[in-house]
Parts: sequence; structure tokens; C-alpha cells
Amino acid sequence: MRKALLRVFVACSGMITSTQAFAQESLSDPAGSGVIVSAVRWLQGTLLGTVATVVAIIAVAAVGLMMLTGRINWRYGATVIVGCFILFGAASIVAGIQSTATLGN
Repeated sequence: MRKALLRVFVACSGMITSTQAFAQESLSDPAGSGVIVSAVRWLQGTLLGTVATVVAIIAVAAVGLMMLTGRINWRYGATVIVGCFILFGAASIVAGIQSTATLGN
């Protein structure tokens, strides 16, 4: 009797743990979204990779030089610089918004 009860308990615990693991896996990557997820990861790598960093450095340097020589309006120059901060700080900005949203619940 005890052996049968133990077998049932082991079988039930195996089903419960496999269901939880499946639920966690399905929430992180929904079925059929493999192509979309890989495309978004490629876009993220392109926007935050080495090439984008070099282009942003050159843009900030060029805009800064034009602002110092009076060839460009300070407002347009500040827009370029703030845009670079937003682009490279997007992960931190989203993390801050998510933490603020979870505090409200």
C-alpha cells in the first residue's frame, strides 16, 4: 500500500514540475515567434553594436564641432546628442519603467 502511494506521489510531482517548467518556457518565447525574436535580436545587435557606436561617436563629434563653430543651431545639436543617449540607454529606460510599473501593483 505504501509503495503504491509513493509511486502515485512521484508521478504527480513529476507532472507538476514539468508543467511549471513548460509554462515558464512558453511565456518567454511564444510558439511560432522564433523568426520574429531572432529578427529583433539582430536589430538590437545592429543598433547597439560596434558599428552603431562608431557612427554615434562620429555624429556627436561632428555635431559638437558644428555647434562650436556656429554652423548649426544648438537646439538641433542637442537633439542629436539626446537621441544617442536614448538609443544607447533604452535598456535602462525600459527597466526603470518596468520597475515603476511593478511598484504600482
